[in-house]
Amino acid sequence: MKIVLAPDSFKGSLTSLEATKVMKRAIQNLGKHDEIIEKPMADGGEGTVDALIAASGGEKITINCTGPDGKKITTYYAIMEKNTAVIEIANIAGLPQVAKEKRNPDYTTTFGLGEAIKDALDHGCKTLIIGLGGSATNDAGLGMLIALGMKAYNKHGEEIGIFGRHLLEVAQINLDHLDSRLKEVIIKVACDVENPLTGEMGASAIYGPQKGASPEQVVAYDKAMERFSQLFSNKRLSEIPGAGAAGGLGFAFLTLNAELVSGAKLVGEISQVEEAIQQADIVITGEGQSDEQTLFGKAPGYIAELARKYHVPVILISGSLKGNLTPLLEKFSGCFSIINHPVPIEECMERAEEFLFEQTRQVMNLVHGIRQSK
Repeated sequence: MKIVLAPDSFKGSLTSLEATKVMKRAIQNLGKHDEIIEKPMADGGEGTVDALIAASGGEKITINCTGPDGKKITTYYAIMEKNTAVIEIANIAGLPQVAKEKRNPDYTTTFGLGEAIKDALDHGCKTLIIGLGGSATNDAGLGMLIALGMKAYNKHGEEIGIFGRHLLEVAQINLDHLDSRLKEVIIKVACDVENPLTGEMGASAIYGPQKGASPEQVVAYDKAMERFSQLFSNKRLSEIPGAGAAGGLGFAFLTLNAELVSGAKLVGEISQVEEAIQQADIVITGEGQSDEQTLFGKAPGYIAELARKYHVPVILISGSLKGNLTPLLEKFSGCFSIINHPVPIEECMERAEEFLFEQTRQVMNLVHGIRQSK
């Protein structure tokens, strides 16, 4: 049997690459000599670069750049075929990189993302794929744009700094010195949220608190982002769905003529997962927790749509299943949790590899039994 494995990460426990390897071992443990095709998935957040390298090859590029707190870090991005760079904000200014007690949007920056983009341009890349999930920042891309050559000034005409708190001071910008190579590249941004830049559903109001913003800061940053957006010639960019992604980075990329697209679809196209599914007998996907939202832009939902397109059975194996499962069962041939007895959440996450292995083995043993009985 030809089996495609295309799980997303089990956040906090297993990366998508790790989950794929566990599933593969479980299936091989049955001794049925199946052909297993590994296509670890991601939606633009943490693990996107690793998933694409694993699924499609590519070169890991190590760089030294500015981390979310302004200190230098060593991290990486990938260069795929056709001079395509894949860069994820989670690797450069990700929320886990800042200790919970130190999270404060005043002291975080996206400057390092701009440095990574310039490095990719130096390598001759003509297409940039940017994963926006999991940022620690709320600077509307100010730091990134400054790294790419934008000048920003306060009301006294003085150049400002690169951190979130400096967004509160911006009174004037100059785009004349933006890296000219940006006009020659295609930028696609993996973005799976539809929040505008400002307002009740904006970057600061919805995502600011998880990045350490106080209620007072949420109000101040929302106003600052509104003023900042009005300094650009196209003042309606801030209203585009996704402009508020990653603390306003979506907006910053829109000013660079980037296209905001589904992260899962973008990763799937690069990894050629559709071609693999087309030839498969069965597909297995999964994630940390599945509910009705799984069908709206998340990787397993995208995989389910592709499988249905080619009439291939698709199984969902997730850390937990929540809420009304009827919508999921309309898309998946079966939905399974890796937990089959009461377990504290901490133990579940610690033993995720063990539980995923056993549930995958059980599910595939059932599948083989059904096929043999026909």
